[in-house]
Amino acid sequence: MVRVGVVGLGVMGQHHARVYSELECELAGVADVDIEKARVVGEHYGVPYYSDHRELVSRVDAVSIAVPTSMHCKVALDFLSKGVHCLVEKPIASKLSDAEEMKRVAQSTNAKLAIGHIERFNPAVTRLKEIIDEGILGEVMIISTRRVGPFARRIRDVGIIVDSASHDIDVARYLLGKEPVTTFARSGRLMHPTQEDYAVIMLDFGTGMASIEVNWFTPHKVRSLVATGSMGIAYLDFIEQRLTIHHWGKEWHVPVRRAEPLKLELEHFLKCAENGEEPLVDGNEGARVLELCLMAARQPKLQAPVGGDVGIAQAIAWQEGTHVSR
Repeated sequence: MVRVGVVGLGVMGQHHARVYSELECELAGVADVDIEKARVVGEHYGVPYYSDHRELVSRVDAVSIAVPTSMHCKVALDFLSKGVHCLVEKPIASKLSDAEEMKRVAQSTNAKLAIGHIERFNPAVTRLKEIIDEGILGEVMIISTRRVGPFARRIRDVGIIVDSASHDIDVARYLLGKEPVTTFARSGRLMHPTQEDYAVIMLDFGTGMASIEVNWFTPHKVRSLVATGSMGIAYLDFIEQRLTIHHWGKEWHVPVRRAEPLKLELEHFLKCAENGEEPLVDGNEGARVLELCLMAARQPKLQAPVGGDVGIAQAIAWQEGTHVSR
């Protein structure tokens, strides 16, 4: 049985600990720099807890790393260098040089390096991939996605392109089965302390294109995708795992067996750790997505209007309905 740990016990890390406790593995320990947070989670699952993640290295065969993006490389290398298999939450890192170092070390120790692009395990995405590959939509010309919602207070070290658009950049590549040849983007910042918080990205795949919209201003969460083909069109809701096809004038609600994507992802990771299978989203895939995100983020930013720096407190107040106009 694989002994597994979780490092970083924010929202996502706590979900990892929960799911591992339900799977055929041994949750051997958890760690967070906030020892109180580690204590609460550790005691809840009856496992050892630590403030220093290095205490876990000798106690686990595999680990989920859900620390802030800028810390992914440092934490992962402590495990990879000892041959511990790692699932690193997306994106793989904040810098390409870090991603390459993680890949190098994983290869040198035969450790599996998986990247948590969770939408790859969304049953509706999996079914849409099958439909596209079967040719039901004909030639897919346009993929359009919207990933919008309230300000993500916990995200401080990266902007919305790396944090959120990375999901849809990865999904577009996966569905079309090829790499973009050109990337165009426009983004801007109104309330994030240092990074962009809204963007539109265009990926040119030569034949076919993807339009990706992300923002942290929409007061309700939307996670949607539309795939337009020469013979039909598909509408996908990531949250509801709902997939609808319009084909030759008929509407078809595609049966999708709903499941928690994180559970499917962690089951796959455990198989890779136990049986030597290659991760569906490995270090190479993760690095390529990061490269495309950084290309988009480096393109010229839109200028905020005079007085347009909303500020985090104002934005949160507006989203929570407590803002009062003066």
